[in-house]
Amino acid sequence: MAALMTLPVLAAAETNATPSDHGSPVIPQLLAIVTILASAKLGGDLMVRLRQPEVLGELLVGIVLGNLALIGIDAFAFLRHDQVLTILSELGVVLLLFEVGLHTTVPDMMKVGASALLVAVLGIIAPFVLGWGVGVLFAPEADRAVHIFLGATLTATSVGITARVLNDLKKLTTREAKIILGAAVIDDVLGLMVLATVSGTIAAAQTGAGLDVASVLQILGLSLGFLIIAVVVGRLLMPFLFRLVASLRSQGVLLATSLILCFGFAYLAAIAGLAPIVGAFTAGLILEPEHYQNLSARDNDVTIEELVSPIITLLVPIFFVIMGARVNMLDFTRWELLGFAACLTLAAIIGKQVCSLGVLEKGLDRIAVGLGMIPRGEVGLIFASIGASLTLHGKPVIDSSTYGAVVIMVVVTTLATPPLVKWRFSRGETAAHPRG
Repeated sequence: MAALMTLPVLAAAETNATPSDHGSPVIPQLLAIVTILASAKLGGDLMVRLRQPEVLGELLVGIVLGNLALIGIDAFAFLRHDQVLTILSELGVVLLLFEVGLHTTVPDMMKVGASALLVAVLGIIAPFVLGWGVGVLFAPEADRAVHIFLGATLTATSVGITARVLNDLKKLTTREAKIILGAAVIDDVLGLMVLATVSGTIAAAQTGAGLDVASVLQILGLSLGFLIIAVVVGRLLMPFLFRLVASLRSQGVLLATSLILCFGFAYLAAIAGLAPIVGAFTAGLILEPEHYQNLSARDNDVTIEELVSPIITLLVPIFFVIMGARVNMLDFTRWELLGFAACLTLAAIIGKQVCSLGVLEKGLDRIAVGLGMIPRGEVGLIFASIGASLTLHGKPVIDSSTYGAVVIMVVVTTLATPPLVKWRFSRGETAAHPRG
């Protein structure tokens, strides 16, 4: 997803479009959007009925559509490379990270506690090292940057899956659940910083600069500096900005202002050499309800989350279906790839169990915390897709085989987490209230 780094495909879409017999360059894409949304909703419905996240249904539907050519149906082969759909999917992932930021607040980050902080830090370091090691083991001839990016892909956590399970179990108020959710807040920020640092280092290596410590520290400092400055300056300016736009009498001012901030911060992040999703997340992070109370009251107390939700509902499924369509099922006929995927999945699971050592309070279930941090979900796919867009020495950092292994890891960790979390928390409840 090169657009997540520099957004170049916005200019390329027009030159690559080919008019159809009816004079419109987007008729195939319109049919593709109809197919994607319909199949994504059907796949999501099936997963919900199986008590699994909808994103898995969208991903699996994409895998099916992208590989129909294997049985002689070529109608959807263009999903993998179509520029229009790529733009829509990339806008979707920018908005997805904006939404994640909206559900995170700076005060929340300040009060998560020492255990949550340590769990998050260990949950970044351990998977990163293990993922790097798996890369060295299975692709020793690959550039060191490839191994590093593979490690970065394992750092991500999609704790929304765990949160839903804990909510179903009525366990969100437990101390373990609070540590998991608090660690996830920090995990998001640290994960994006790791992504920004690794991506920037690889981009520098592509221009001939080495992967030296100085360049890594420079990019790390840039990403941290961008985040701090954007949060501090943004929080100071938000009240003034919304007082200003509240004087406008146009319709949809709150939604327009929110999107301007989302895409504006994403653009600034790209200019700074970071992934635009870092900027989108930051924009969501600094937007708090008290900043736009007057505008919200004018729109029947609607929140920004409610306003952007329909757009996200449209664009995000396109992203996950396209990501699934880029998986080549022929790669799965190779035993070495399946072994790679198995080791990658094992590293992903073990890495998050290490983070449970960060629980400092006595008497808490460390295993439950570790299990709750396992799922990679959509965040792992975002990291992998960015790796697939980056090139080093003329080759993708994440090639099709590695991408397929990452997808397997994402699916397995996402599917495994709900039953494991239920088992662990139910086990504690049974011990507290034994039968008989």
